[in-house]
Amino acid sequence: MTHVLVVANETVDAATLREALASRGSDLGVTVVSPVSQPQRGYVVYSDTRRASARRRLERALDHLREAGVPSDGYVVEADPAAAVRDALAQLEPPVDEILVSTHPKEKSGWLRRHVVDRIRAAAGSVPVEHLVAGDGGPEEKNVLVIANETVVGEPLLAKIRERAASGASSFLIISPQSDPTAGDHPEADRRLKRALSQLRGEGIDAHGQVAHPDPFSAAMEVVHDERVDEIVVSTFEPLSSGWLRKDLVERLRKETGVPVEHVTVAKTETEVPA
Repeated sequence: MTHVLVVANETVDAATLREALASRGSDLGVTVVSPVSQPQRGYVVYSDTRRASARRRLERALDHLREAGVPSDGYVVEADPAAAVRDALAQLEPPVDEILVSTHPKEKSGWLRRHVVDRIRAAAGSVPVEHLVAGDGGPEEKNVLVIANETVVGEPLLAKIRERAASGASSFLIISPQSDPTAGDHPEADRRLKRALSQLRGEGIDAHGQVAHPDPFSAAMEVVHDERVDEIVVSTFEPLSSGWLRKDLVERLRKETGVPVEHVTVAKTETEVPA
């Protein structure tokens, strides 16, 4: 039996990957590793939400492989993909014969921007590595980056997220840039963000988040570099009250990212969080 190690996160259930495995015949065993990368900068990261999203994707993929008669197992790991491959090669039995790495196309793939495939090839040594690019396997899902600080619990922003979820967006990453980079703790920001995430997830919306770099533009660009972002929603107070708008944040993001950027305004009276 040929033992194939699959390394994939968002594209783990892509038709391209299933077809590549089917082409290898019936004498096949598959182990799927889904690395959940964490931002390298940021104060607080809600990793449990990222892990839960990755686990749901992995379980769907394993169900499809098993339905096709492919013996399959897998796990989610919070690690760099290359490090995850090194660990898998050292621990898995029987030994791995081949590695398949699945990513989004270059314009959408944070892994490709970070040269993950090249690093996996280096980690794999003599084990052959094939890179698969996920194609159009049906209606395209959208990953939405939300940038909000004090307005993160505002009803206009939550309503916009619900609207996008209902119209096809699949995942929301909420980052809350903070004003004081010297502070180690941000309890008010933490409380607001947890409340927003709890409310959205309670409604079945796939949302995760982090308290982030104090400059909203820098925080957003770090995410765009590291992850797939299809749309951006920026939430601020009304123009006269917003330092972000005075710094032209929305237009700068439109120019630099090349993805649609939507602006949502929230009144200060809509941001109260019960203690």
